[in-house]
Amino acid sequence: MILRRVVTFLGVPDDVSAGVAKRMERQQVLYDGEHHYDVILGEQALYTNVGGPGVMRGQMERLLRDMDLSSLRLGILPATAEVDVVPMPGFNMYDGRRAHYELVSAAVDVTDPGEVALHERAFDAMSRAASYGDAARGLISKALAFWSEG
Repeated sequence: MILRRVVTFLGVPDDVSAGVAKRMERQQVLYDGEHHYDVILGEQALYTNVGGPGVMRGQMERLLRDMDLSSLRLGILPATAEVDVVPMPGFNMYDGRRAHYELVSAAVDVTDPGEVALHERAFDAMSRAASYGDAARGLISKALAFWSEG
């Protein structure tokens, strides 16, 4: 459903089936035991409606199920948390060598060592402010209850 919205919004050829298959394949790295992911989601992401209540419930259930994987460290940055960094768009870090942004129409890679170091500092600041473990589970469960109402 989300990919179909992207195709419609961007007006690109409909390759949703291939896109879904590729994303499902990429998700397997969570279970292969060779990779580790340190993820921080803003609490607001748990409430941003991208597909309706049923899709959002499924997303919350998936987070609750997968947050205990040994390959994943999942933090939730509470909406009211004080953070020692100015808010910025979401980014991915790759082995301390690259920061990657997905924008509306393009992707941007930051590879300058000094810039990558700033991204690491920003991630560390958000990580210090994020909730993990039972506290994160509580925030996700609260969002699940929200999407389950009505």
